[in-house]
Amino acid sequence: MKPTLFLLAAGMGSRYGGLKQLDGLGPNGETIMDYSIYDAIQAGFGKIVWVIRKDFEEQFRTQILAKYEGQVPCELCFQALDALPEGFKVPEGRVKPWGTNHAVLMGKEVIKEPFCVINCDDFYGRDAFMQIGKFLAELPEGAKNQYAMVGFRCCNTLSENGSVARGVCAYNEKRHLTDVVERTEIMRIANDKGENPICYKDEQGTWQPLEENVPVSMNMWGFTPDYFDYSEAYFKEFLSDPKNMENLKAEFFIPLMVNKLITEGTATCEVLDTTSKWFGVTYAADRQATVDRIQKLVDEGVYPNKLF
Repeated sequence: MKPTLFLLAAGMGSRYGGLKQLDGLGPNGETIMDYSIYDAIQAGFGKIVWVIRKDFEEQFRTQILAKYEGQVPCELCFQALDALPEGFKVPEGRVKPWGTNHAVLMGKEVIKEPFCVINCDDFYGRDAFMQIGKFLAELPEGAKNQYAMVGFRCCNTLSENGSVARGVCAYNEKRHLTDVVERTEIMRIANDKGENPICYKDEQGTWQPLEENVPVSMNMWGFTPDYFDYSEAYFKEFLSDPKNMENLKAEFFIPLMVNKLITEGTATCEVLDTTSKWFGVTYAADRQATVDRIQKLVDEGVYPNKLF
């Protein structure tokens, strides 16, 4: 069974013209998302699913979905603040969405095959899709509890215009994920030896060295449909915790769910290596560099001048 690509796009809205997810960066106005979908099709993915807001559906179908017609089967699902298990209600004053794993949960009714979750505004690169596509396609039919994440080499995920936040990963001898630590400030810091090593700022505000090739998470995950059931059960636990209901900004993140499953031994998550170089528009100054990098890939023949 061909795997499905699941794009987290609920952050888009009617003012999408100003959102980086739909900024035209390719030679014919292609978005970063267009390149992800093109790469996924090349890597053998058989269906594309987006999670969006319901009030954006008509505009999304007209202006976005239409371009993929005839290319690949597409489906939509919807994230809403009040999409909660029976017996729970939105706390008064809460306006912030429930987080990335809540968005993933919205795909339960439309995704019945192994799937890859990505952000719609990150450029992941062809090799990353090949690695996760191969992993998912080779899973035995009915496989459960065998997940994966693409671990990008840290040196391939930096911005030249400031620090970035990354989940720094640790894994065992089987390349199974054992831990993800969120580092909110990672960048190159020149030292007195004339070197320019990668460093992260620790809890005390001190810069610490980080290996060039240490794997970091860019929110590119591979799951099988059993993941939805685990997420549903754990989301009820999350909502039952008073501190998560009192904190109007508490979020149900993917790493939170994955960490629970690997810590308790329910599932494994293989860390896949990739040579792909991530890029995106973290800072306004990144935009032109991203346009130039895409144009270079087109000039080299990696992508056609017009994708769809």
